Amino acid sequence: MQIRDAAPADLPAITAIYAHHVLYGTGTFEEEPPPEAEMATRMAKVQGKGWPWLVAVEDDGQIVGYAYAAQFRDRSAYRFAGEDSVYVRDDQRGQGVGKALVAALLDRAEACGFRQMFAVIGDSENVGSIGLHVALGFRQVGVLKAAGVKFGRWVDVVFMQRPVGTGDRDVPG
Repeated sequence: MQIRDAAPADLPAITAIYAHHVLYGTGTFEEEPPPEAEMATRMAKVQGKGWPWLVAVEDDGQIVGYAYAAQFRDRSAYRFAGEDSVYVRDDQRGQGVGKALVAALLDRAEACGFRQMFAVIGDSENVGSIGLHVALGFRQVGVLKAAGVKFGRWVDVVFMQRPVGTGDRDVPG
C-alpha cells in the first residue's frame, strides 16, 4: 500500500468511500452523500490552504481510504490546531489502512505548522476510529453526549487530542 497526495482523478473513489460512510455509518453526521463536485470543492479548499489530503492506494491502483487535516476552527487563534478526518473503504476496515493514513497525516500536519491535532469522532461506539487514534497517541478529552440523531438514535461525539511536534512546549512565533 502506498500513501500519497490525493489528485482530482481520485475523486470518484473518494466520493464512493465517503458515500458509504454517510449512508451506513455514524462516523459522519451527514445524511445525504455529497456529489463528486462537492467533494472536489472540499479537497481543493484543504489543499489550497497547503494542508494534506492523502489517499491510500493498493498495488493494483485501487484507492482504499483517504484522510485529510484542516484547521480545527476558522478563527485565527486556532491556526496551530488541526482536525483529522479519515475514511476507509468498507472492505478494508480493520486492515491498518486508517492507522497508516493518520500516521502519515500527522507527519504532514507537523510540516504544515500544526501543534495540536484533534479527532472529532462521530459515535462513542466507533471503536475502530477510537482505537486507531489511541494507538497513535491520541487521548480522549471529552464526549458530547447525544450530540446528533442518525438512524433513529442519539449519537455521541468523542473528542480526542494529541500534540504534534513540540506541541505546547513553546509558543510558535
